[in-house]
Amino acid sequence: MREKYIKLLLERCLGIKKGMSLFINYNKINERFVKEVVKYAQSLGVDDIYLDTIDDYERHEYLKNTKVEDINEYGPYNASKWDEYAKKDAAFLMLCSEIPGLMKDIEAEKISKAAQISMSTKKIYKDKQLKSEIPWCIACIPNKLWAEKILPNSKRPLEKFWKVLYKICMIDKEDPIKCWNEYLDKQAKMQEKLNKLKITKLYYKNSLGTDLEIKLTERSIWASASSEKWLVNIPSYEIFTSPDRKGTNGIVYSSKPLIYNGKVIDKFYIKFKNGQVTEVKAKKGQDILEGIINDNKGANMLGEVALVDYNSPISNTNLVFESTLIDENAACHIALGSGFMECISNSKKLDEKELQKIGLNISDTHVDFMIGTSDLTIEADTNKGHITLMENGNIII
Repeated sequence: MREKYIKLLLERCLGIKKGMSLFINYNKINERFVKEVVKYAQSLGVDDIYLDTIDDYERHEYLKNTKVEDINEYGPYNASKWDEYAKKDAAFLMLCSEIPGLMKDIEAEKISKAAQISMSTKKIYKDKQLKSEIPWCIACIPNKLWAEKILPNSKRPLEKFWKVLYKICMIDKEDPIKCWNEYLDKQAKMQEKLNKLKITKLYYKNSLGTDLEIKLTERSIWASASSEKWLVNIPSYEIFTSPDRKGTNGIVYSSKPLIYNGKVIDKFYIKFKNGQVTEVKAKKGQDILEGIINDNKGANMLGEVALVDYNSPISNTNLVFESTLIDENAACHIALGSGFMECISNSKKLDEKELQKIGLNISDTHVDFMIGTSDLTIEADTNKGHITLMENGNIII
């Protein structure tokens, strides 16, 4: 199964070919898995492989013992190597592996500063990523601590976690790549339906209290994993677009915890007026949520709205993975921060000022949070009039 997973990541998600450069960003606790990835990549003819090793325990100690004003680009959050490989048009594989609770004793201000340093030191990478000029993929790798947190009643939690991951990523199928291609074909048809509707506004309501209106730009287009030749997230069950940054009004409630750089934000709501956040309240992680919004330019507006059926492979596991990568593909979500150029028609030759004029949000951050529930209703204004787009959490068009 592991080799099938690696094959999917390298050959389908990244489209690795002989002679390409490969950048692998991973947690130190997953070195064994990464060695298998390197071996497989070398068998495909890849010789230039850079291993960008993250030691979360080292990062924890750094943040714990460093004053916020002293956190700088010379510490463990420097990401300048990303730009070096972006210039080579390398493929980027990011292997996510959560260590629950590790950063719980670190101040929110430090978490925010560290995230800013990381983003500011890889601007070439981010620019090429947003313009879809380089292949990249984010995938999850289970570890023992994470498995024990999300599967506390399992006798063999790590083994069970791998089995769950294989299932939601279709690795348990005979030919995962074929299965993903077939799924992406279906996703492309739904994406085409949405684009033909020329949606101008979305209306969200559920029993948590969500009552939100989101306006789209005149040039907003819907995208999905089927939009690119690469699979940038695995698993990926969303169809998404970027809204008008000044067109969000109302209140929205989270439906799952948000994990931000190791910190948990849970049971929160956000209010918007004319696109901007006016109020936030969280039962857990209030300071982190405020830090995201206040410390990052553009993070007080939306950059993404995404549709995901509640009746989906991840949602049906009945697990909260406490990882945005997986949890965002279990429920409808929206994101504070940067929007996507690919979600604005004919955008490749536009600069930031032109994109902002159209309505796209520009920011150095992008933070997804989940809002989908089993009773979520989304209505829409379209070229066919006012319609119900989602009912009981599922797309019905």
